[in-house]
Amino acid sequence: MSDNNQKIHVVFVNHTAQLGGGEIALRNLLERLDPASFEVSVVLCAEGPLVEQIEKRHRVRVIPMSSRIGEARKASIGWKSFLKLRDVVSALRYTWRLSRSIRRLRAQLVHTNSLKSHILGGIAGRLAGVPVIWHMRDRIAPDYLPRSAVQLVKILSGLIPTFIIANSQATLDTLLGETPEKNRKARSRVIHDGCEVPVSTSWPGPNQPLKIGLIGRISPWKGQHIFIEAAAMLRNEFPDVVFQIIGAPLFSEFEYESEVKRLTRELQLESQVEFTGFLRDVQSAIHQLQIVVHASTVAEPFGQVVIEGMATGRPVIATNGGGIPEIVVDQVTGLLVPMNDARALADAMASLLRNPEEARAMGARGRRRVNDLFTIERSAKAVEQVYLDLLCPRSLRAGTAEAEPREAALQARADYE
Repeated sequence: MSDNNQKIHVVFVNHTAQLGGGEIALRNLLERLDPASFEVSVVLCAEGPLVEQIEKRHRVRVIPMSSRIGEARKASIGWKSFLKLRDVVSALRYTWRLSRSIRRLRAQLVHTNSLKSHILGGIAGRLAGVPVIWHMRDRIAPDYLPRSAVQLVKILSGLIPTFIIANSQATLDTLLGETPEKNRKARSRVIHDGCEVPVSTSWPGPNQPLKIGLIGRISPWKGQHIFIEAAAMLRNEFPDVVFQIIGAPLFSEFEYESEVKRLTRELQLESQVEFTGFLRDVQSAIHQLQIVVHASTVAEPFGQVVIEGMATGRPVIATNGGGIPEIVVDQVTGLLVPMNDARALADAMASLLRNPEEARAMGARGRRRVNDLFTIERSAKAVEQVYLDLLCPRSLRAGTAEAEPREAALQARADYE
């Protein structure tokens, strides 16, 4: 058997190749999976920047999805979409194509990374006779998804996935909150996303302008309008502070970007607000900031930008909901503020600007917390352990006490070939 055949082959499926938070988390994970133990193939349902970022290290196959399905927002997932005959036929054809591709790749595990891929890729994996892992990066709750989508995903979560990874306890609770604890532990695990922790950090020089940045896709629920309203409240006390909006709209959210820019003009903040657009190197942008802001108006499943800001030693202000409190210890490693509250956000920013030494100390504590709990290496190792657990029944491990978990998993591999 060749070295390549000794590896556990995992096929990842994601419905988009645009760089949203889930895709960035997927890219980070793929970069850290042990290449000596795991062979990785990635199936994407569209072309996009994610293809270029991962194809140098991993086999990538793009299987185009019909535009009606691929461009539908996750908010449209629900019973009505399942009842449209044309969409059902298109989805079934696509699922069959995915299934054939998974078989040809000789996958041992299918790891899906988004709501659409959970359904289409999950069914395809089951048709191919391969265990399926759902990596949940969305809160399955009525404030985040339509009620019909919540019902559908909860029902399918008991039928499709062999195992569920959630990016936060908050995410898992929305999906399996009514499931008995014993059953939850048997088929799910919380694995927080991770990021790279820079070896060293630097701060802008004394002659550089003070900058506060909100990083992420420009979208109504990301709260750029709240950030602008809060900036207007600080204009008189801090006229030299620059407020940066780092990111760009995705999908059909360009109208919201125009609204935010119009709000900036109406509040006469053109000289203090900068729109950088999409930046490939977000870490370099964070190094130019004194404060990182997260202003989502809906509870976040996790908060990739929050850990990236903390990893760089910046004090973080974030809205208090979803998975964010699992990351930020209020008043210790950052400040938590209520959602949709521009006044509270402005007060938090003013507090850090007035107390720069405490702001830096808070940033240092946040960096240590990320180094302890939210590194990409830690996250990847935990995901690898899920793979080994699925391919290595407990009874087999108990009977091979001297064997390493990976060796036992490889021994059990024949069950899936």
